[in-house]
Formats: sequence, structure tokens, C-alpha cells
Amino acid sequence: MADVSLTKLLEISLEAGHEILDVYEKDIEVETKEDDSPLTQADQRSHQAIMKGLQTEYTNIPVLSEEGTDIPYEERKDWTQFFLVDPLDGTKEFIKKNGEFTVNIALIDGKYPTLGVIYAPVLDTFYFGREGVGAFKLENASKKEITDDEALVSESIRLPEVNDTDVIKVVASRSHMSAETEEFIEGLRGDHEVDVVSAGSSLKFCLVAEGRADYYPRYAPTMEWDTGAGQAIIEASGGKVIRHEDKQRFYYNRENLKNDWFLVKGN
Repeated sequence: MADVSLTKLLEISLEAGHEILDVYEKDIEVETKEDDSPLTQADQRSHQAIMKGLQTEYTNIPVLSEEGTDIPYEERKDWTQFFLVDPLDGTKEFIKKNGEFTVNIALIDGKYPTLGVIYAPVLDTFYFGREGVGAFKLENASKKEITDDEALVSESIRLPEVNDTDVIKVVASRSHMSAETEEFIEGLRGDHEVDVVSAGSSLKFCLVAEGRADYYPRYAPTMEWDTGAGQAIIEASGGKVIRHEDKQRFYYNRENLKNDWFLVKGN
């Protein structure tokens, strides 16, 4: 198994973020993909920056990216390790210009994420988690001089931060609030005061990892690249990502890359 540097993934994420912000600050042209989801030049420029960075640094680790070519299951089913990438998570938030979009890179070992990074370019915040190391956030990421992983960890805030409130906080999607999600929230209200926190993209995972939310129910479709990095950060912070159908740990590189429903629980 290759040794993957968090510092190198920070550099790659910052480069992708730079490409995204270059488009964000102009008039955004939107295309529509076959599944009717939006696509912008930023998605493609971020994808190219990430692919260049990963393939230069880690020639022996394959990459599965939302904006990459479809890789048939027959080819990827024997992968022991791969990068799972969403070059621009939250394209709808990007188009709305509300700042709540991210760059997501996860390392999958076997079927589970062992390392994940999420960079929010507008917030200039870099979240990362690694099995056995923990979960962290680095604020003002593009302004820091980080030389190695030890320096990265020491400059960052360990997650979760303290959450000592009696109120249960549930994070829900700005763009997709399903009836089942509303039912989950109502179920909690029987015993507790519940606040609903809204956020776009994989920042919902980050809110739970930080301790600013307790639950993130996702009872609507997502794809594997939407969740891999977030799951790595959640699990490194002591939380869990659980499949709705069988209450088991979420796993990856399935034949069908569309995710079933899931629940994120904080530490």
C-alpha cells in the first residue's frame, strides 16, 4: 500500500480550489449532464488539477472521479486501493454563489475510506481525517506554510471541538429535504429540543465532525464520491456513517456507484 501524504493532498486541494475560484468570480456558464445535474467549467478545471496532482505523485493508485471516464466494474472490482474524488461537490451551491461547495478526495483501502480531505475554497478551510491519526480542520489553509504532515496536524484544530449543549442539532441539505428526513427530525423531538442546521455539499459531514451537529440523515440519493471523504473524516473524529437498510458501516467500490440512504452520527 502506498503511503499517501496529507500535505500533498492539501497542495492538490488548494490548486483545485484556485481553479474553482477563478471561475466562481466570473459569470458562471452551466451545462447539463445526462442525468440532468449541472456541470460548470469549474468542475472540469478542478478535476484536471486533481488528476494531474494525484497521477504525478501516486502513479500506482487508480482514481475514480465524478468527472472522469466511467470505469467498468470488471476493471475496478479487484482494486485494493484507489482515490475517490468529487472535484466540485455542491455544484448547485456554486451556481447560487453561496460559498458552500467543496473539493473532496478520499483514499479507499479495500472497501472502506481510511483517509479523506475536504477543502472549502470560499471558507479557505481544509478538513482532513486519517484512520489512527484523528480528524482536524485547518483554517486559512491557503495562507499557511505547511511542510509535512506533522506540521499540518500541529497547525490544525482537532475534531470534534467541544459540544456541550443539551439541544440536539440535525444537519439537513439546503437543496434536498425529504419527507423521511422530516420524519427523522420529528422522531427526535419526542424527547429533546431539536435545532435544524442547514448546509450545502459535504460541509454537512464537516459540521458533524466538528460537533456543531449531532446527526446528518441522508434519505435521498447520493453517489460514492459525494460521501467517501466525509466518511473518512467522520470516522476519524469518532463518529459513524451507517447504511439505512441494514445498519452496517458504509462501504465502497460497489457495482452500482449510487449510494443507498444513510445516517451520519457524531462522536
